[in-house]
Amino acid sequence: MQVTVESTGTLERRMRVELPAERIENEVASRLKSVGRSAKIKGFRPGKVPPKVVRQRYGKQIREEVLSDLMQKSYSDAVLQENLNPAGGPRIEPAPAADDASFAYVATFEVLPEVELKDLDKIKVERPEVSIGDRDVDAMIENLRLQKATWNAVDRPGADGDRVVVDFDGRLKGEPVEGGKGTEVPVVLGQGQMLPDFEKALLGLKAGDEKRFKLRFPKDYHAEELRGEKVEFAIKTHRVEEVELPPLDDSLAAAFDVAEGGIERLKSDVRENMQREAAQKVKSQMRESLMQGLLEANPIEIPKTLVRQEMHAMQQEAMRQLGIEDPGQAPALENFAESAEKRVRLGLLIRQLIADEQLSVDEERLKAHVEELCAGYDNRDEMVAMYMGNSQIRQQLEPQVLEQMALDWLLEHGKVKDRTVSFSEYMNTGQ
Repeated sequence: MQVTVESTGTLERRMRVELPAERIENEVASRLKSVGRSAKIKGFRPGKVPPKVVRQRYGKQIREEVLSDLMQKSYSDAVLQENLNPAGGPRIEPAPAADDASFAYVATFEVLPEVELKDLDKIKVERPEVSIGDRDVDAMIENLRLQKATWNAVDRPGADGDRVVVDFDGRLKGEPVEGGKGTEVPVVLGQGQMLPDFEKALLGLKAGDEKRFKLRFPKDYHAEELRGEKVEFAIKTHRVEEVELPPLDDSLAAAFDVAEGGIERLKSDVRENMQREAAQKVKSQMRESLMQGLLEANPIEIPKTLVRQEMHAMQQEAMRQLGIEDPGQAPALENFAESAEKRVRLGLLIRQLIADEQLSVDEERLKAHVEELCAGYDNRDEMVAMYMGNSQIRQQLEPQVLEQMALDWLLEHGKVKDRTVSFSEYMNTGQ
């Protein structure tokens, strides 16, 4: 087998492989002999068909099969021989050979880039330290009380915090606007449920009141046809309701299925949930910062083959999430190009970091990851045992653990700046 390799781009390779006539003919002869033992041809007993007849009947088909099989094997052998690392399958085309009996082909493919990581110790990242005070917990408890609140009709003008139930009809230049009409729509004043000027127009209305007003929509409104337009609304008020919160006692805890410990246990559970929620956001933010730093410090060219594969995978995932089965209704493939490039580039960089630092997953790290995943379950221990005992799930989770280990390594060796921030500020709760 003769092999020559030519670089036709930064990552593209053009490899010519020529298979000797003797190798091809020996394999063809061997297969014809094997077929001849069982071939059933009219006029001949099985196993007694003359080789010439077998070759006439099956020679072309067997030669094609032999060439196909030899191409597959010789391609793998040639890649190994030339120490190449293909990023994907090759495009194979026949090529002129030394003689008619020999066979030659050209395989064109991309190789994975050689990655040499640098400046990892210069990656800067800010690490939020989220402070959860009693005021934060109290505010969250108030939100829980609101979830169990009752609304009672009152005979007075609506004010901030009240719920006003209205019919509305919006028209632009006398014509109805899409989404501009509603019947018995409850609007809690001051919650930002509607546009600010719309809620402002509801302040002071009583049950039975009717009102007309004009509202200019923001220039960045999501509906393009309404941006900057002045729409006239007609309002009819059905009722004004004020909120009645449940008492702040053990009955509130019972309403949220806290069977033991009462209101103090509920507060403790709320604080733990807030800590877990904040920790998850910190982890996600840190992950994004570290990966962005890794990308900026190590620009590399990536194989187009891998990007296309990732684009198709992302498109399929989007279809699954949207419940789309008809490929004709799939989101445009180009929509995923930028994200796919980033994923591929990060994947190659992280894989190199894992290899350079010889990171590997042990039982302890895997279990810690599983425990974190199952932290929110009531039957946490059972879920952990189930995950750890399932080999398929373990195989799916190990790459996630390896990636986190790589990010932990970057965090340990990078430049980290800690910043204390309140829960309400960090989580944008508006408290």
